Amino acid sequence: MANENPDPHATPPGPHDRVPPAGVGGYGGGPTYHGDPYTDPYRTVGYAAGNGPGYPPPSPPPRRWGTGRLVAIGLAGVLLAGGVGGSVGYSLAESRQTSGSSGVLGAPLPEVADNALPMGPVEAVAERVLPSVVQLRVEGAGSSGEGSAMVLSADGLLLTNNHVVEPAANRGRVTAVFQNGATAQAAIVGRDPSSDLALIRAQGVNGLTTVELGNSDSVRVGQQVVAFGSPLGLGGTVTTGIISALNRPVSVGGDQAASEATVLNALQTDAAINPGNSGGPLVDMQGRVIGINSAIATTGEQGGSIGVGFSVPINQAKRVAEELERTGKASRAVLGVNVSNDPQVSGARIQGVAPGSAAEIAGIKAGDLVIGFNGQRILAGDGLQAAVRSRAPGEVVEIQLADRSVSVTLGAAS
Repeated sequence: MANENPDPHATPPGPHDRVPPAGVGGYGGGPTYHGDPYTDPYRTVGYAAGNGPGYPPPSPPPRRWGTGRLVAIGLAGVLLAGGVGGSVGYSLAESRQTSGSSGVLGAPLPEVADNALPMGPVEAVAERVLPSVVQLRVEGAGSSGEGSAMVLSADGLLLTNNHVVEPAANRGRVTAVFQNGATAQAAIVGRDPSSDLALIRAQGVNGLTTVELGNSDSVRVGQQVVAFGSPLGLGGTVTTGIISALNRPVSVGGDQAASEATVLNALQTDAAINPGNSGGPLVDMQGRVIGINSAIATTGEQGGSIGVGFSVPINQAKRVAEELERTGKASRAVLGVNVSNDPQVSGARIQGVAPGSAAEIAGIKAGDLVIGFNGQRILAGDGLQAAVRSRAPGEVVEIQLADRSVSVTLGAAS
């Protein structure tokens, strides 16, 4: 039994007599993830999937050794006191063994089947969609990263973002990791930097579960959505939120070989999207894909989700994917104008019109102010650019100018 009357002249335990538990006063490690080098000129929007050099790990906080010693000494005291209390407690517990444990600890846990609650709406969506979500591991010349994709066909056709697979475009490698843990090498079918979409095919697979496509034209602000993907390499992650805005023009840089920036006419959501989510589906509460998670706004280059994410609408993605499957390339609509942002007005000011372009044929002139595009309000030049990019060549659209409206048959980029 412990001595309850210790010698008052005994030397107290020193700070090294007890070893503090691992981590006291230190800095714990964590998984390493790859960041993405693409951001817009103001570094407020970045691709959600990483494909460049890894994000450097955050600097560890300074070790506060004084605090660490205090913690260690405190723990030593607690352990000594625990020795006394443990001895007494053991004796008391021994005397109660015949009567059993008291309170809830003595009751058996419910059976799993009896404790099951009715499946909630997000659970139902997750159960339906997760088998069709794929994690991508990408390796290229001097870079690697991770992203997400969705299954379009049972024999391995996958849709993702261009910036996810771009590092592997030149003799790189893409590995698809399915929800059951199986892996397969994937080949790039086609890429379209202007829409930030790419089509790949997993090799030697069959019987995959495909996603169900929705209609992004029916999406409403405030409706609930669920995002899927592999943020920070954590495959099969599910987050939920709402649609925060429609037709949000987002400039997110561009392909390394592209001459123009990628501008998305995006769905904005507050569902958490982080590096690695790119290429994953954004779905409605029926589990139908309405967008492709592509970019996030952050407060810095290494920032994560702040509740401002952007997805390519599925209607645009479907058209591009169909063209990539047929030809390996995708067409792009053009209006044939140069625009600027006039701080004095709301709209896109036409600076110049290309001879023979769709705009010239429709009667649009330099100096005109575009305020609407097929009913979508245009606030600035990038808004007009994003709206045109979201359409197909040959499509007839209504453009609202400050003093009139014109019908335009969009041209195709050469």
